[in-house]
Amino acid sequence: MQPAAAVFIVGAGPGDPELISVRGLRLLQRADVVVYDHRVPPGVLALAGPDAERIDVGAAAPKERDQEAISYLIAEKAREGRTVVRLKWGDPFVFDSGGKEAIFLHEQRIRFEIVPGIPLAIAGTASAGVPLTYPGAGDTVVLIRGNEAETDAPAHLDWERLAGLGGTLVCHAGARQIAGITRALVAHGRPPDESAVLVYRATTPAQHTIDGTLADIARLAIADTPALLVVGRVAGLREHLRWFDTRPLFGRRIVVTRAREQAADLIDRLEALGAETVAMPTIRVVDVEDPGPLDGACDVAGGFDWMVFTSVNGVEHFMRRYLARHDIRHLHGVRICAIGPSTAAAVERYGIRVDFIPPEFRGEGVAEVFSAGGGAAGKRFLLPRAEAARELLGEELRKAGAEVLEVVAYRTVPDTAQEGPDVYRMLLDRTIDAVTFTSASTVRNFVGLLGEEQAVDLLRSTVVAAIGPVTAQAAQELGIAATIVPEHYTIPALVDALVMHFQAHAGRLRERR
Repeated sequence: MQPAAAVFIVGAGPGDPELISVRGLRLLQRADVVVYDHRVPPGVLALAGPDAERIDVGAAAPKERDQEAISYLIAEKAREGRTVVRLKWGDPFVFDSGGKEAIFLHEQRIRFEIVPGIPLAIAGTASAGVPLTYPGAGDTVVLIRGNEAETDAPAHLDWERLAGLGGTLVCHAGARQIAGITRALVAHGRPPDESAVLVYRATTPAQHTIDGTLADIARLAIADTPALLVVGRVAGLREHLRWFDTRPLFGRRIVVTRAREQAADLIDRLEALGAETVAMPTIRVVDVEDPGPLDGACDVAGGFDWMVFTSVNGVEHFMRRYLARHDIRHLHGVRICAIGPSTAAAVERYGIRVDFIPPEFRGEGVAEVFSAGGGAAGKRFLLPRAEAARELLGEELRKAGAEVLEVVAYRTVPDTAQEGPDVYRMLLDRTIDAVTFTSASTVRNFVGLLGEEQAVDLLRSTVVAAIGPVTAQAAQELGIAATIVPEHYTIPALVDALVMHFQAHAGRLRERR
């Protein structure tokens, strides 16, 4: 019996991974096989499940023989009973081979589904602040095949009729194609002073838009880089409707060194404000090698007066171990101190109320509050912490007369699997605007990955943002001066501080290479 088969031809959208459809995302996450071409953005491909087989089939507009081979490949994988996602840049039915592949599957009697995607012509104009249509700006929108064909040759069109249509013309084109298109339009009667724009890397944090006229836009085009060309009166509205490149961190390239499983919040906040983020996880958070002491602390945790959590990681690793051994209700008599709002939120996710958050989000703040007025004397404190954490809090509580049990709940180790962009080269080329550090260990491991002398030298000409004074002190001990240290030691405050810094230094964008 032939196994059930299904192929989903999915539009990946124009570039921004968040612009894929909800259905497309769900199918991608549960696909057994993902067949994609080189135009599919890496960020979209990264949304596929970790166990999915990924097959790169090369050019988006393959030659006839290659296209046939791709179609047979998709059919073969489907006949194996596997769920296949054929991932297409933009929309599968807009200047793409999605239609050919769907016809092939129909002839092979393999069921398929088309999942639309947002074409570049729609998303790129919107992100540039150019409406495709506008009252009084013409009644037509014409999409012209350009760079989608993987060639610089201009399309063979009736330019006289096209120039006479009016309305809006849109084409994803290389520099040579742009020159040919604009010359042909002017030669056949389109006004040379008509508004035109070029949108590069549309919908991504690296988006760049050039304004001009039909007569001069080709001269402004960047060689060897395709752009979305928009011609028409609507292009003149960009001056009033541009929004994408007015966000406070637009054009800034910022390195995030946080552990990859914890970096999403910082990355999302930076990118929402227009930044281009470069993920360079410098640490991994792992379990302790010998869980015996942690298990022992879990067994006696209910007998303490206070449990003090100084990080989200401490909460997660302690609670996971505790709940594997005990009912959470056994902690009903223990009061909880969390060093900051993020740590408090992590505690409360386990249904435990936090009794105290110190006004200063670091160990000194906790020690100062409990030591004042003899509040720590005679009390029992349990401190789950990182292996490399400072011992200041425990020492100060003991000086104040408390009984303290410190237990290592987790370790941070260097993340040596650096698979992303070459941050060393980008720093050397001075195309990085800021490097963020969210803990002392991220600083130390960043320096370890790049080399101490090299890291110190490269960061002299780059903004260094440390989440708090402890992290800034760790950087200072290595010869690195923190440019930014927010008043409150949280991710939102760190992002706000970056915004304030770059707004104060507006116009000093680094050259992009």
